Amino acid sequence: MSDFMDIIKTRRSIRKFEATAISPSELDTLLEAARWAPSWANTQCWEIVVVRDESVKRALQDTLPEGNPGRTSVMAAPMLLVVCGRLKDSGYYKGNVCTKFGDWFLFDLGIMTQNIALAAHAIGLGTVVLGLFDHDKARQILNAPEDCEVVAILPIGRPAKTPPAPPRRELNDFVHHEKF
Repeated sequence: MSDFMDIIKTRRSIRKFEATAISPSELDTLLEAARWAPSWANTQCWEIVVVRDESVKRALQDTLPEGNPGRTSVMAAPMLLVVCGRLKDSGYYKGNVCTKFGDWFLFDLGIMTQNIALAAHAIGLGTVVLGLFDHDKARQILNAPEDCEVVAILPIGRPAKTPPAPPRRELNDFVHHEKF
């Protein structure tokens, strides 16, 4: 268990990458980590687009606003995984939404994305999860279907630089027992 906690505690958002390619077996490891993520009623509402082509990466980079610190990582990383989610699947039963919060796909995609990020770190790769971009433009670039939202872009590669850990809240600042 301590090895797993070390993976959680030492994973960082990586924005600077070495140019070394991601091997097929490394990609398989990341996709298997995604595959085994839990989801609402096992809907597995995710779709992943693997992007290595420089022209597609450049087009996706252009969806990020100037000044976004992750913008340069899109081209620096040898590979992107673009996380997409099928709408009206997770959190639905017989076509009707079941939760106060509506479509549950963002929650499921968050879990699946964390699986990828931790698996990447465990095999010596780095990731950063990018969410500030023009999602509709990215959807057009990737030719995603209407019932699918592009949610996050994950540049992935070998870290060229690993930042220090950011500060964390103490447990007693956010943990409540029995009542809030």
